Amino acid sequence: MTLRLAFMGTPQFSVAPLAALISAGHQIAAVYSQPPRPSGRGHALQKSAVHAFAEANGIEVRTPKSLKNPEAQAEFAALDLDAAVVVAYGLILPKAILDAPKLGCVNIHASLLPRWRGAAPIQRAIMAGDAETGVMTMLMDEGLDTGPVLMAERIAIAPEMTGGELHDALSPLGADLIVRTMAAFGRGGIAVQPQPAEGVTYAAKISKDETRLNWAEDSEAIRNRIRGLSPAPGAWTTINGERVKILKAAHAGGAGAPGTALDDALTIACGSGALKLETLQRPGRGPMAADDLLRGFAVPGGTVLA
Repeated sequence: MTLRLAFMGTPQFSVAPLAALISAGHQIAAVYSQPPRPSGRGHALQKSAVHAFAEANGIEVRTPKSLKNPEAQAEFAALDLDAAVVVAYGLILPKAILDAPKLGCVNIHASLLPRWRGAAPIQRAIMAGDAETGVMTMLMDEGLDTGPVLMAERIAIAPEMTGGELHDALSPLGADLIVRTMAAFGRGGIAVQPQPAEGVTYAAKISKDETRLNWAEDSEAIRNRIRGLSPAPGAWTTINGERVKILKAAHAGGAGAPGTALDDALTIACGSGALKLETLQRPGRGPMAADDLLRGFAVPGGTVLA
């Protein structure tokens, strides 16, 4: 059954679900996305990934700064929707918006709720050393990712997986899940399951302070932070007075004062254990292997990273 939908999303993660809903034959009455933002050296306004994709497919795009005013709410209600699909949109949906579609607003969330409610579930899962995560569709309510779950898919987090790699694995998984969820609605209904009260954790937005590595932490915690924040925004440290992103690291032998280079090959002592830095990125340059970086940027043993 074809449903009349609004799609509300902003980043690249949300593009695959939108494309899947179009391919499944649903009518996308309008797409809502965050307004264009200044980007690049010239600070030219750049449309979001979802905005650009929707326009390329001939779909009306709306970019309100807020949905709290009566005018925006009336325009949304006038769409006469069966449902709205929300994927990393970036705006709070007031009750008037949540209540407007006949079947409600359905969210794709990139975690196994109630674990990692909030803005950064992909990065937080890796930074916490989780072995598993997934995607869920849920009916939205006024809480922060507290609505009842509709469908779920699980995925293992491989020991070397980065935040970028997990993002790329979960996006198509969410696309498949939302198509199956909408198909169940079209058949006349779907079972809902309230989230358990136990196991709630929150995935707060990644702050700038968190991206700086603290070498006093143990090596596994530091490695997980590097993985979770790679490739963006990227964990960083200072080397020879320069801010350098660390995109990949492996456990290594050795011990010493935290942050001290134990050799000339970027083996760095942590609070417990040590890490061999494998992929790094200097300011204004692309990612490079440690051997390539060291050819023009010596980091001799005894150098202290901060």
